[in-house]
Amino acid sequence: MPDQTGSLVHDGSSGPGMGMPASSYKKSGFKIVGPVGSLRAGALAPGTVSRPGMLTSPKVGSVDIPWLHFHPVRRLLFYDYPCSKPYFLETVAPKLKESLSLTLRHYLLVAGDLIFHLNSEKMPEIRYVAGDSAVSLTIAESASGFDDIIGNHARDADQFYEFVAPIDPVTDESGYQKVPVMALKVTLFPGRVLDRSVIKDPLRINTIFLKVIRDVPLKSTSFPVPTNRVRATYILRQTDIQKLKDLVLERKPGLVQVSSFVVTAAYVWTCFVKSGEQVDDDELEFFSFAADIRARIDPPVPANYFGNCLGYGLAIMEHIQLVGEEGFVMAAEAIADQIKNRVNNKDEVLKGAENWVSDMRAMNAIRAFWVSGSPKFDLSNADFGWGTARKLEILTIDEEKYSMSLCKSRDSDGGLEIGLSLPKARMEAFATIFDEGLRF
Repeated sequence: MPDQTGSLVHDGSSGPGMGMPASSYKKSGFKIVGPVGSLRAGALAPGTVSRPGMLTSPKVGSVDIPWLHFHPVRRLLFYDYPCSKPYFLETVAPKLKESLSLTLRHYLLVAGDLIFHLNSEKMPEIRYVAGDSAVSLTIAESASGFDDIIGNHARDADQFYEFVAPIDPVTDESGYQKVPVMALKVTLFPGRVLDRSVIKDPLRINTIFLKVIRDVPLKSTSFPVPTNRVRATYILRQTDIQKLKDLVLERKPGLVQVSSFVVTAAYVWTCFVKSGEQVDDDELEFFSFAADIRARIDPPVPANYFGNCLGYGLAIMEHIQLVGEEGFVMAAEAIADQIKNRVNNKDEVLKGAENWVSDMRAMNAIRAFWVSGSPKFDLSNADFGWGTARKLEILTIDEEKYSMSLCKSRDSDGGLEIGLSLPKARMEAFATIFDEGLRF
């Protein structure tokens, strides 16, 4: 039962990075292998306490024998330790190696091999040979997301084995087999670096986007005042959200993706459309929302990617459908369908991406409603030393025709906070429809 222990060190940066190219290590003879780069690998021998060749071979005790064919003990320890990678390699790693070597002087057998005799009555033994036996020590770096890995949420179990110390396989000798008792590995999670190559673009969509925008000059920004609007905040408590979910599932029992976002977006969208001017029944209404597609594209982009990696969903309904009695349920179904069949579908999420820029421009001329912000970005908890923010206002929605802001509620656990910027008369109509719609 060998021991494969890994120690994982985060350098304390605000986010983990993508690692460095293999050429960065060429001078020192380092190499990158797979998701985890092996910076150094070698043998860690106990500090000199005995003459070379001295043999220590205690027999395995009776209480040890039942465990010989048990799987290796594999443990990972995670630490925050602010330091640069050069400092880690030039100072931390050598000191760690020296410290471990001195420690092994007191535990020589840990550096030995388990000997399992074949076709013999000999008891298994742990053999340590001074000057020959050593513990394998690997110094590595990882591109994985440190904060994600150490979280308490459900994480892919496979990824943790990247950090396990590799141990030599069982080898067959004359009359016996042997396997090392222990192996060690230390993995550094370096700070964030920028690597745009992680997003694959075989269709060269970037050149298509550039052609669309390059003839449009940049403009200096200015405040959109006077806005001729008022701002208001609406709260959907957890109980409200659950009521809306129950209503949708009662009408559409087979519907999936009925999330808090889906019912909130659908409810606000229908209230917004009902509060507006009269239009033809067959007039199309559009609801657009952005989605983080880092994990949804193929190949997926690491969670620590720093930059925009967004796709979008677009629900389309006729005006008469939204303002009808079943408008909310139909809107929830349309949004949930976009999440299931477009946003969460690797074959669909980037389909038509070459038209995204032109499509977004076209939406400015149609009856579109957007979402700005996300409950995933809990900005109200940003710590500047003054406690939790009293209020979050997203001013961007003043410049869009029209959109809602969305964030976690400060005052309702599990609730959501919706911000709107509308002409005063429409806001009054919206408020009435919003409040009355929750009375069921």
